[in-house]
Amino acid sequence: MTHTDSAEALHAAAAGTLLERMGIKILEAGPARAVGTMPVAGNTQPYGLLHGGASVVLAETLGSMAAMAHAGEGRIAVGIEVSASHHRSTRSGIVTGTATALHLGRTTATYEVVVEDSESRRLATARLTCMLIESRPEA
Repeated sequence: MTHTDSAEALHAAAAGTLLERMGIKILEAGPARAVGTMPVAGNTQPYGLLHGGASVVLAETLGSMAAMAHAGEGRIAVGIEVSASHHRSTRSGIVTGTATALHLGRTTATYEVVVEDSESRRLATARLTCMLIESRPEA
Protein backbone atom coordinates (compact mmCIF):
# COMPACT_ATOMS: atom_id res chain seq x y z
CA MET A 1 0.00 0.00 0.00
CA THR A 2 1.21 3.48 -0.70
CA HIS A 3 0.42 6.73 1.02
CA THR A 4 -1.86 7.55 -1.88
CA ASP A 5 -4.13 4.56 -1.24
CA SER A 6 -7.56 5.69 -0.16
CA ALA A 7 -9.08 4.85 3.21
CA GLU A 8 -11.72 2.87 1.30
CA ALA A 9 -9.06 0.68 -0.34
CA LEU A 10 -7.38 0.07 3.02
CA HIS A 11 -10.70 -0.90 4.61
CA ALA A 12 -11.59 -3.14 1.66
CA ALA A 13 -8.26 -4.94 2.08
CA ALA A 14 -9.12 -5.50 5.76
CA ALA A 15 -12.36 -7.36 5.00
CA GLY A 16 -12.37 -10.75 6.71
CA THR A 17 -9.14 -10.06 8.63
CA LEU A 18 -8.27 -9.45 12.27
CA LEU A 19 -8.49 -5.69 11.56
CA GLU A 20 -12.17 -6.03 10.74
CA ARG A 21 -12.85 -8.27 13.75
CA MET A 22 -11.24 -5.73 16.10
CA GLY A 23 -12.83 -2.69 14.47
CA ILE A 24 -9.53 -1.09 13.46
CA LYS A 25 -9.91 1.86 11.08
CA ILE A 26 -6.90 3.17 9.17
CA LEU A 27 -7.01 6.96 8.92
CA GLU A 28 -3.61 7.59 7.34
CA ALA A 29 -0.84 5.36 6.00
CA GLY A 30 2.41 6.58 4.51
CA PRO A 31 6.06 5.51 4.81
CA ALA A 32 6.86 7.89 7.68
CA ARG A 33 3.58 7.71 9.62
CA ALA A 34 0.35 5.76 10.00
CA VAL A 35 -2.66 6.58 12.17
CA GLY A 36 -5.64 4.43 13.08
CA THR A 37 -8.35 3.91 15.65
CA MET A 38 -9.87 0.96 17.48
CA PRO A 39 -12.90 0.73 19.77
CA VAL A 40 -12.38 -0.43 23.34
CA ALA A 41 -15.72 -2.27 23.29
CA GLY A 42 -15.16 -5.85 22.14
CA ASN A 43 -11.41 -5.59 22.76
CA THR A 44 -11.35 -5.93 26.54
CA GLN A 45 -10.06 -8.48 29.00
CA PRO A 46 -12.48 -10.13 31.47
CA TYR A 47 -12.04 -7.23 33.94
CA GLY A 48 -13.44 -4.73 31.44
CA LEU A 49 -10.12 -3.05 30.65
CA LEU A 50 -8.69 -2.65 27.15
CA HIS A 51 -6.72 -5.85 26.52
CA GLY A 52 -2.98 -5.24 26.22
CA GLY A 53 -2.86 -7.62 23.28
CA ALA A 54 -5.41 -5.47 21.47
CA SER A 55 -3.09 -2.47 21.83
CA VAL A 56 -0.26 -4.56 20.36
CA VAL A 57 -2.46 -5.64 17.44
CA LEU A 58 -3.26 -1.98 16.72
CA ALA A 59 0.44 -1.08 16.97
CA GLU A 60 1.60 -3.89 14.69
CA THR A 61 -1.13 -3.10 12.17
CA LEU A 62 -0.16 0.57 11.93
CA GLY A 63 3.59 -0.09 11.78
CA SER A 64 3.06 -2.75 9.13
CA MET A 65 0.86 -0.46 7.02
CA ALA A 66 3.54 2.24 7.11
CA ALA A 67 6.28 -0.30 6.34
CA MET A 68 4.27 -1.55 3.35
CA ALA A 69 4.08 2.01 2.04
CA HIS A 70 7.85 2.29 2.48
CA ALA A 71 8.61 -1.12 0.91
CA GLY A 72 7.51 -0.07 -2.56
CA GLU A 73 6.13 -1.90 -5.55
CA GLY A 74 6.70 -5.66 -5.63
CA ARG A 75 7.76 -5.88 -1.98
CA ILE A 76 5.97 -6.61 1.26
CA ALA A 77 6.66 -5.94 4.92
CA VAL A 78 6.65 -8.75 7.48
CA GLY A 79 6.93 -8.12 11.21
CA ILE A 80 10.03 -9.64 12.79
CA GLU A 81 9.95 -8.01 16.24
CA VAL A 82 7.33 -6.26 18.35
CA SER A 83 7.44 -5.11 21.95
CA ALA A 84 5.17 -2.93 24.05
CA SER A 85 5.02 -1.18 27.39
CA HIS A 86 1.54 -0.69 28.83
CA HIS A 87 1.32 2.50 30.87
CA ARG A 88 -2.39 2.63 31.74
CA SER A 89 -5.66 1.27 30.44
CA THR A 90 -9.17 2.41 29.66
CA ARG A 91 -12.65 0.90 29.84
CA SER A 92 -14.50 2.67 27.03
CA GLY A 93 -14.27 4.85 23.97
CA ILE A 94 -11.94 4.80 21.01
CA VAL A 95 -8.16 4.54 21.17
CA THR A 96 -5.87 6.07 18.56
CA GLY A 97 -2.51 4.72 17.49
CA THR A 98 0.17 6.71 15.72
CA ALA A 99 3.15 4.91 14.15
CA THR A 100 6.19 7.10 13.52
CA ALA A 101 9.21 5.88 11.56
CA LEU A 102 12.44 5.49 13.49
CA HIS A 103 14.39 3.79 10.68
CA LEU A 104 13.53 3.47 6.99
CA GLY A 105 16.13 1.20 5.45
CA ARG A 106 16.44 -0.92 2.33
CA THR A 107 15.68 -4.21 4.10
CA THR A 108 14.10 -3.16 7.42
CA ALA A 109 11.82 -0.47 8.78
CA THR A 110 11.28 0.31 12.46
CA TYR A 111 8.41 2.28 14.00
CA GLU A 112 7.47 3.63 17.39
CA VAL A 113 3.73 3.38 17.94
CA VAL A 114 1.95 5.40 20.61
CA VAL A 115 -1.56 4.32 21.62
CA GLU A 116 -3.66 7.02 23.31
CA ASP A 117 -7.16 7.29 24.73
CA SER A 118 -9.71 9.92 23.70
CA GLU A 119 -8.18 12.34 26.22
CA SER A 120 -4.71 12.00 24.62
CA ARG A 121 -3.36 10.00 27.57
CA ARG A 122 -0.68 7.52 26.57
CA LEU A 123 -1.87 3.96 27.12
CA ALA A 124 0.98 2.08 25.48
CA THR A 125 4.22 2.56 23.63
CA ALA A 126 5.25 -0.13 21.15
CA ARG A 127 8.13 -0.70 18.79
CA LEU A 128 7.85 -2.74 15.61
CA THR A 129 10.53 -3.81 13.16
CA CYS A 130 9.53 -5.17 9.76
CA MET A 131 11.68 -6.93 7.23
CA LEU A 132 11.07 -5.80 3.65
CA ILE A 133 11.04 -8.72 1.24
CA GLU A 134 10.15 -9.46 -2.37
CA SER A 135 6.49 -10.32 -2.84
CA ARG A 136 5.74 -13.85 -4.00
CA PRO A 137 2.82 -14.58 -6.28
CA GLU A 138 0.01 -16.40 -4.47
CA ALA A 139 -0.14 -20.12 -5.24
